Amino acid sequence: MDDHLTPTTPTILEYYNVKANLQSNATLLSSFLGEDGRHVLILDCTIFHPQGGGQPSDTGFITDVSSSRFKFVVQDVRSKNGIVYHYGVFEKIDEDLDGGVQVVLSVDEARRKLNSRLHSAGHLLDVCMQKVGLSHLEPSKGYHFPDGPYVEYKGIVPQAELQSKQKELELEAQSLISKGGKVSVAVYPYEEASELCGGSLPDYIPKGSNPRIVRLGDFPGCPCGGTHVSDISELGNMKVTQMRTKKGVTKVYYNINSC
Repeated sequence: MDDHLTPTTPTILEYYNVKANLQSNATLLSSFLGEDGRHVLILDCTIFHPQGGGQPSDTGFITDVSSSRFKFVVQDVRSKNGIVYHYGVFEKIDEDLDGGVQVVLSVDEARRKLNSRLHSAGHLLDVCMQKVGLSHLEPSKGYHFPDGPYVEYKGIVPQAELQSKQKELELEAQSLISKGGKVSVAVYPYEEASELCGGSLPDYIPKGSNPRIVRLGDFPGCPCGGTHVSDISELGNMKVTQMRTKKGVTKVYYNINSC
């Protein structure tokens, strides 16, 4: 294995550009043993989405082009300072790996689709909050893992209204899913991105930057680095399972059917 030499050039994030592509080629730049005992691969580019933004990472496998030298099972993907680290184990390896080896990346399709649906459903909730009269609540963060997805908002809903608002949210979500609508994701200049997001961008987006914006149908967009469905209708059946307010924060828990 190579010594731990971290590249200085950021990893090219190909899942940004080729949303539906679940297989691609790349060049191995570095491989080493991580602190947790698993192996780590760094590539020049990747279609594996790293964990972040409330979304779990992709999994899958990486092989050499001929599939004869090695097979690496990708268990986890993380990003730090622009470099994407692929953590996992070798199912087989015939010899030490050198930088420059051409590899094939294959993403687990079922996991990617589920993660994309859960993440997109969180954005749909943001739209529904506006439509049911809860526009005073400011989106804070989301957790889009299968074990209990939710979206958190700054602000409260009176306890007496929680149950009725929960039902309204679910009905509104199902109505929008039934109608469908294109989900678009693209990078825009700062001013144009601000207009698409209702006239302003969050403070964490640097002025003058080119943020990546996701839009569901014709509704205002928001900055996002995750993966998404192509159409709102792909979300299927969505249920708002719980809504609660505590210490100035409102959490909306949801789930979607598997497909």
